[in-house]
Amino acid sequence: MKLSTRVKETAPSATIAMTQKARDLRAEGKDVISLSIGEPDFNTPDFIKQAAKKAIDENYSHYSPVSGYPETKQAIVQKFKRDNGLDYKPSQIVVSTGAKQSLYNVFQSIISEGDEVMIPTPYWVTYTDIVKICGGKPIYVQTTIDTGFKVTEAMLEESISPRCKAIIFSSPNNPSGAVYDIEELKVIARFAEKHDLIIISDEIYEHIIYSGKNASIATLPEAYDRTVTVNGLSKIFAMTGWRLGYIGAPEWLAKACELIQGQVTSGANSISQRAAITALEADISSVQYMIDAFRRRKELMMKWASEIPVFNVAEPAGAFYLFPNVKKAYGKIYRGKTIHNADELTSLILEEALVATVSGTAFGNDDCIRISYAASEEQLNEAMRRIQELLK
Repeated sequence: MKLSTRVKETAPSATIAMTQKARDLRAEGKDVISLSIGEPDFNTPDFIKQAAKKAIDENYSHYSPVSGYPETKQAIVQKFKRDNGLDYKPSQIVVSTGAKQSLYNVFQSIISEGDEVMIPTPYWVTYTDIVKICGGKPIYVQTTIDTGFKVTEAMLEESISPRCKAIIFSSPNNPSGAVYDIEELKVIARFAEKHDLIIISDEIYEHIIYSGKNASIATLPEAYDRTVTVNGLSKIFAMTGWRLGYIGAPEWLAKACELIQGQVTSGANSISQRAAITALEADISSVQYMIDAFRRRKELMMKWASEIPVFNVAEPAGAFYLFPNVKKAYGKIYRGKTIHNADELTSLILEEALVATVSGTAFGNDDCIRISYAASEEQLNEAMRRIQELLK
């Protein structure tokens, strides 16, 4: 059998792979705690589920428009205005089967073979492979825990090349939890304007933020006409399985994304879109209990992390992950095994402590691991107790 070069060069998602390993061990009867996947442990709120049931009863069971129902797009327009201070028209909105497809549409629309895309590290695992699948080349802008996992103008200028077409970043960041303030976003905006780059701003975690309000780069005049704002319902409304994401973008790019999507999946799930209208129109206070729970868990996890000597952690400002630097563990022997890198450490934690985490290698940082705290406090306490016992 002859597979394409594209498939051969595409890596499986590290987060999905580690989650599957945890499931396999559970199937063997092992008491595994999975802190590897970026999925809220809450159920979708009942008022959203009721809207989906109503849509079924009203027979929303036919093909939806490729870029989304007009009512869904209008709800997104209103959401962008209310939550982000962004003025988009319905013609600038494309609704997709998850934010992952939104990103795929964008890169298929802007990348020609050999074009480069700047990706600050650490990054969500899928960015780099989507760029490659679309024929592009990722250019990594290395940040560290000492810079708060944020880029500076000097870092960006050192990485730019004539073939760079775009820059993509997330804020709040997955996996580090770093959040860019408006002054830091101005640095990226001016840089993109100077080098004529398209900005892809992934804001999927925008409401899971622990101080203040998330800033959108497209609110800056110099950035609006070159920015794609990517968002979705999976995190704040606990709707991961509903598979619904969306973009706000310059109209020419939105039309291109609609064209691509029309040849791949066509319109997003009709029932999910109708439920999304209710979710998007709801006040954020309807899910404040989730945000409050993540804040409590963050504080709990920081307390545990401070008691593990080989962890060096920057406190997350948003999202629901710890991203500790674990270089202090390298060269040490735990239960007869010498640790040389983050990959070996996450394997050790899974095999010996029965806790699933993800190596930072998958996120572009070889010296960190990602620990999700989208789990109950009881599970988090037990998981961190096990890790502390293993690495003491």
